[in-house]
Amino acid sequence: MSNRARLALDPAFRIAPVEPRLFGSFVEHMGRCVYTGIFEPGHPHADADGFRTDVLDLVRELGVTLVRYPGGNFVSNYRWEDGVGPRDQRPTTLDLAWRSIEDNSFGLNEFMAWAAKAGVEPMMALNLGTRGVAEALQLVEYANHPGGTRMSELRRAHGADKPHDIRLWCLGNELDGPWQMGHKTAREYGRLAAETARALNRLDPGLALVACGSSNSSIPTFGAWEAEVLEETYELVDYISLHAYYDPGDGDADSFLASAADMEHMIRSIAATADHTAAKLRSRKRLKLSFDEWNVWYQSRFPGESGLEWARHPRLIEDSYDLTDAVVVGSLLITLLRNADRVGVACQAQLANVIAPIMTEPGGPAWRQTIFHPFALTARHARGQVLRVEPDCSTVRTAKHGEVPVVCATATHDPASGEIALFVVNRDRHRPCVLEVALPRGLVPVEHVELADADPCARNTSAEPERVVPRPGSGLSCQDGAAALTLPPTSWTLVRFASEE
Repeated sequence: MSNRARLALDPAFRIAPVEPRLFGSFVEHMGRCVYTGIFEPGHPHADADGFRTDVLDLVRELGVTLVRYPGGNFVSNYRWEDGVGPRDQRPTTLDLAWRSIEDNSFGLNEFMAWAAKAGVEPMMALNLGTRGVAEALQLVEYANHPGGTRMSELRRAHGADKPHDIRLWCLGNELDGPWQMGHKTAREYGRLAAETARALNRLDPGLALVACGSSNSSIPTFGAWEAEVLEETYELVDYISLHAYYDPGDGDADSFLASAADMEHMIRSIAATADHTAAKLRSRKRLKLSFDEWNVWYQSRFPGESGLEWARHPRLIEDSYDLTDAVVVGSLLITLLRNADRVGVACQAQLANVIAPIMTEPGGPAWRQTIFHPFALTARHARGQVLRVEPDCSTVRTAKHGEVPVVCATATHDPASGEIALFVVNRDRHRPCVLEVALPRGLVPVEHVELADADPCARNTSAEPERVVPRPGSGLSCQDGAAALTLPPTSWTLVRFASEE
């Protein structure tokens, strides 16, 4: 027996424009994300700079618009100076976050050269864990000042004649977490972030700054942290960050498939906290959110960094994703779009090998994980305005999130082409869902693809890289301003509608 659901698509019901920065990713000096991931001199597909061109091709196909760098936990014990200048003069150092040996052969200037080839905007994180205002100023001067000063001339001496002009900066990373190098209280961090922001805005007015928010929704300081931090920083920053990872490892499949309910809760809670701060400060400013770390992560399988042995770019949390994981990733993307009026930046963590859509082997192939596909198709087709879509459907009872709708959906409308793209997930693990869609007159379906499989544990590997791929859907009918289709159990679906003229 099938579930049934209905929704309406109307271009008049707009939430906000689709922000390109929602399709960001994350490159951290962690595991093999950088080394043998995006950067592998000597690889058969390496270019003159040592960048893997097979990976670059996949990054472009993925549709990434922005990449956050260099961390993550890594940044809170990082000296950016160690990663610039002649490679043979760079020191080998210890990364305390992931107990790795870092040779610093890839640093700021290499990242910026890679970002230019990938066609992505850089989002740079500052170390406010073990460093402070002075070091942040030096890095921004090195990166952005045209020339004629100590730090800008140092950059030019290192071969980067023109300034990098990085506009988006994170004021530290997860400093609410006791695992972080330089962990601080909200008041301590808020004061440091505020002083850093004031100094940076004097050095380079017009930078977009991200204050650290909570590292997850279950940390005891969630909400209270943001309230304290924003009292110090509200008028000085442009975003407050959120981080969330969702673990399927406890066997509660229904709660896992409803992970987007927690993401929605986080967004609404922190947006409300920010708005409350604005009211207290009598500010007219409406702060945006930066969801700059999100993904599925089998954290229950990770023993923790304290148990790691010192090693160079070890194989670290290289999770292999299945069909169910891809459906959850699709629902998280839907949720980010549904909240495009408040979320201005989002970064799936990470890009290569480490909980990533792209996997590589040293000296060998690169391939797409299952989670690659909903991201790539959403990034490619979500254009114009996000529409308000409220499915009328049954619910699923979950242990972690209560009653959640069986169907999770959003849509976008591109005024230039008139096209509407519908993105929809069926969370029911056992039953298909018959979906009825009310359409504006004159629109007909032009594409119908679905990510589904009889085996929800099916995954892609180097030996079988296309075991799970989007395939044309079947059974879609359309007449008299209405469409109907059947959503398979545990599935992600894209339907594009365009004018029949």
